[in-house]
Amino acid sequence: MAGITEADEKILFGDARTYSVWEDREVPEETIRKIYDLAKTAPTAANCQPMRVVFLRSAEAKKKLEPCLDAGNVKKTMSAPVTAIVAGDTRFYEHFDKLYPIADVKSWYEGKPDMIEDAVLRNTALQGAYLIMAARSLGLDCGPMSGFNKEMTDEIFFKGTPYKSNFLCNIGYGVRPYPHPRLPRFDFDEACQIL
Repeated sequence: MAGITEADEKILFGDARTYSVWEDREVPEETIRKIYDLAKTAPTAANCQPMRVVFLRSAEAKKKLEPCLDAGNVKKTMSAPVTAIVAGDTRFYEHFDKLYPIADVKSWYEGKPDMIEDAVLRNTALQGAYLIMAARSLGLDCGPMSGFNKEMTDEIFFKGTPYKSNFLCNIGYGVRPYPHPRLPRFDFDEACQIL
């Protein structure tokens, strides 16, 4: 199998940044659906797929999120064309009949809150990372962030469900040029070992 081109690598990794300032340009619903269709291919434990996403596009939906945001995240989120609330389903194991019919794995998690919490956090983060890469692959920019009140967000958007928010991700077309050079990253030998 051939790898991606250098140009694709540049789009997905080299030139990709965490954007905070956005063009006034709508992201169509069909593009949002495509982002999810790509992101759902992320690897998860026993194909558990706990990620649930609420894509906020309307001014009314954004207004509901605004009081949940830390002060430093308000302007960039209110001006983003889309804000995704990336959440995890704490009852993901109830869907194994559909998602993992090759074995009975529900018992691995049912009634085990520590295992559930661990699985939701890890697998939702994996799927959320795929969501970011999916958006980038479609020519969009992302601004993933913490800095919000999860409990308030869950009360407003997920009341009566087993969903718990993990992180937010603004999505749209970032204003260029980016305002500062890329911040430092560790070199391979500083962060990795080959044994």
